[in-house]
Amino acid sequence: MTAARYDVPEPDAFTRPYWDAAVEGRLLLRRCAACGRAHHYPREFCPHCWSEDVHWEQASGRATLYTWSTVHRNDLPPFPERTPYVAAVVDLAEGPRMMTELVGCEPGKLRAGAELDVAFREGVPVFAPAGG
Repeated sequence: MTAARYDVPEPDAFTRPYWDAAVEGRLLLRRCAACGRAHHYPREFCPHCWSEDVHWEQASGRATLYTWSTVHRNDLPPFPERTPYVAAVVDLAEGPRMMTELVGCEPGKLRAGAELDVAFREGVPVFAPAGG
């Protein structure tokens, strides 16, 4: 029996376009045609106005760091081998906030508002310092 993976989501029919795009190195979000606002995580309705007239849109991949925490211990596989790692919340250039992981950075040098670019690890979007 194979151990469950906690770091790779299991796509369903609705989220498959999101995860397929991530495997291709593209970050998608949803945008509401009724109110014009983007949102993330993907939902079948707009969390701002409740319209169901939402569609997929490719994000720019740019973000700024909102907040973060360096995780030194996580007992769920495969995280013990990755510690320490930086769990973060970023503000996407399109507006929504997104939970993610930061890679390619020194935790002690992070600052709120730092510019970030999307990167992908095993088909999962993560973020790294811009231009790095």
